[in-house]
Amino acid sequence: MAIITRKPRNPSLRFQTFLSSDDITQTTPAKGLVVGLKKSGGRNAYGRITVRHRGGGARRKYRVIDFLRNTRDIEGVIKTVEYDPNRNVRIGLVAYKNGVKKYILLPLGLKVGSKIYAGNDVEAKPGNAMPLKGIPVGFTIHNVEVKPGSGGTFARSAGTSVQLMAKTEEHATLRMPSGEIRMVHLNCWATIGELGNADYKNITWGKAGRTRHLGFRSSVRGMAMNPVDHPHGGGEGRSKSGSHPQSPWGKGCKGTRTRKRKDPLILKRRKSKKDK
Repeated sequence: MAIITRKPRNPSLRFQTFLSSDDITQTTPAKGLVVGLKKSGGRNAYGRITVRHRGGGARRKYRVIDFLRNTRDIEGVIKTVEYDPNRNVRIGLVAYKNGVKKYILLPLGLKVGSKIYAGNDVEAKPGNAMPLKGIPVGFTIHNVEVKPGSGGTFARSAGTSVQLMAKTEEHATLRMPSGEIRMVHLNCWATIGELGNADYKNITWGKAGRTRHLGFRSSVRGMAMNPVDHPHGGGEGRSKSGSHPQSPWGKGCKGTRTRKRKDPLILKRRKSKKDK
């Protein structure tokens, strides 16, 4: 997918880049697969902000994605390729022979007219979903379940994939996009292939307004605050006073590990700054 550079007719367009939309075949979502999306502004059920720097953004509706792939052993055909405002990967509308229509995440190699299946004994090709026990070692997969029947959780963003490295009697060893190596039960389902739209990470946003449209608000540096407001605040001139990066509440951040219990299924943690 090509990255488009606009002519600098004004300062905001000078460094902006956009993704080409030539692959999109439908601009209006399918009826029955769209629900309203209420924004929380980063607040929980008690009205307290739990995720900072969220709010505003363009209005959008949620497209219901089939992460379970539970329409099994029935042929499906990709009818449209669509843009989803809630994620950075394209989605495809699948029409099954039994009349059911569902949205799926679109991997590389699929286009309008491509046929896909989900089942225990289907061919291992892009777009087909099956249990990990039936996928050959070395294949790249996406939309991988953590527990059998829970629906795809791993590798759902643009350009990502998980590599199936090995199998034991009960578990499969996976290399995650982050570099982490972990084990997942063989009865967990996954979809073959690598997700498309990988050039999304190469976009230059060009102005603050484009990120505000996505629902991200601006952030104030801790060093610009007073000591009462942030551990990095105060001092004569710019100074962190030799302390480690902290949140406003004194918790370690920017690389501080917060996992309390060791998961026996994780064989190798994801790459840290020391490993690079």
